[in-house]
Amino acid sequence: MPRVDSHHHFWDPSRRHYYWMSGDELAPIRRPMGPEDLRPLLAAGRIDNSVILQTIPDVDETREFLATAAATDFVAGVVGWVDLTDPGIDAVLADLKAGPGGEYLVGIRHQVHDEEDADWIARPDVIQGVGAVGAAGLVYELLSKERELEACVSCVDANSGMRFVVDHIAKPRIAEGAMEPWSGRMENIAARPNVCCKLSGMVTEADWKAWTPADLAPYVARVMELFGEDRVLFGSDWPVCLLAAEYADVVGALETLVNPLGPAVAAKVFGANAIALYGLEV
Repeated sequence: MPRVDSHHHFWDPSRRHYYWMSGDELAPIRRPMGPEDLRPLLAAGRIDNSVILQTIPDVDETREFLATAAATDFVAGVVGWVDLTDPGIDAVLADLKAGPGGEYLVGIRHQVHDEEDADWIARPDVIQGVGAVGAAGLVYELLSKERELEACVSCVDANSGMRFVVDHIAKPRIAEGAMEPWSGRMENIAARPNVCCKLSGMVTEADWKAWTPADLAPYVARVMELFGEDRVLFGSDWPVCLLAAEYADVVGALETLVNPLGPAVAAKVFGANAIALYGLEV
């Protein structure tokens, strides 16, 4: 079974503005990051394929990522961005799928946790836009924190016939050791069988300088308990993860926590579930 990193990014701050990449803390990753930077890391981690995720609300970035996927042997899918409130969203999605590299478009995402309105994703116009994503045969990725999880449930319930995945296990406050209200709200969304969850983005929610796999363990265990072995995916969140860990450390931490569950479960989390969720051709 191929091993898949279901969540990473490419970017070039010399060409685009990344609104979230400001401040001294993020200076270490404020530089171009592309396929040739990631390639040796995948090889060292025995990762065969990957999925690129959008970084800014810009459909041109999505088009660029589709072209990158078509030109990069290890990229098997792209999760892009479209304006979910655009009345013409169906045409935009159709244009992306019909354009260069369009066969690599597997999902859509929006930075919901950056919206001022905690209930933004539950707005009728947004729910309708998410439904258009599902009608196009694509996955919708829920990028939220604890604050937005209840609104995410409303969106999922309104679009029960499509596939969703929670990114970064909804960013619990790992550095504080806090389990609630994250755990209860995750239990609610995990009760929806069309929702998966990514074991990604955890090291940057922990103490950047002092985290260990033991700090992540209760959160990984809770996700596995709630979602089960068929709805959990590994993702590195590279290069964001570099703020707190090297790529190999992220892979190693997840292997430490998942491998004891048995080779069959590990094969699902590290590849099979991503292939099934996105319909990847690997």
